[in-house]
Amino acid sequence: MADFALIACIFAAAVLYSSVGHAGASGYLAAMALFGIAPPSMRPAALVLNILVAAIATVRFHRAGCFSWPVFWPFALASVPLAFLGGALVLPGAIYKKAVGLVLLFAAYRLLRHAPVHAGKQIPVPLGLLCGAGIGLLSGLTGTGGGIFLSPLLLFMGWAETKVAAGVAAAFILVNSIAGILGLLTKPITLPSTLPLWAMAAVVGGLVGSELGSRRLGNRTLRSLLALVLAIAAAKLMLG
Repeated sequence: MADFALIACIFAAAVLYSSVGHAGASGYLAAMALFGIAPPSMRPAALVLNILVAAIATVRFHRAGCFSWPVFWPFALASVPLAFLGGALVLPGAIYKKAVGLVLLFAAYRLLRHAPVHAGKQIPVPLGLLCGAGIGLLSGLTGTGGGIFLSPLLLFMGWAETKVAAGVAAAFILVNSIAGILGLLTKPITLPSTLPLWAMAAVVGGLVGSELGSRRLGNRTLRSLLALVLAIAAAKLMLG
């Protein structure tokens, strides 16, 4: 029964997160912690699921015309090596988690309470590289793809409209998750024996959620869902 409940949680997280261009790592980590999965297995398992769901979301949003290479590349170029480095490092203490959680809560509040900045502003390349490097390091350290940090940044700065921000975040999460797991592989890792079942649940959830997000949901709904995702991720970091 516990195994089924965990699979259901992974499916639900994949649906919710992929609908906003994310892959669900923070949700998977929260579910695994809730069901007592061994901590050494959690980060690599979450990254495997992240890669699967992010790949699906990237393809879906790209096909729907919700992607921008000029927005994507400055962040990705600097984030990938730092995500690899972060994956090879040990996560700092509880103070770090709570600080990041507060940032995510503030971002969720801003998404719900404030109108988006008019999209279309050009991204200064040095600033994009700097932000990408910081987000990449955070993504590797936390075992996530960094989309929870990138999406609100793109919206607040007016660098992308909501659906394009989701599409860029999906591709960003994909490359960072691959880099993060390669960093983890510099040391011995242990994966749960039930990971194939989790992967099936995540893939189905990713297919459902990315279809909703890329083609069927409006920008206002996507912003509300993104705020919910950020709040869940913040709760996981602050209470985990």
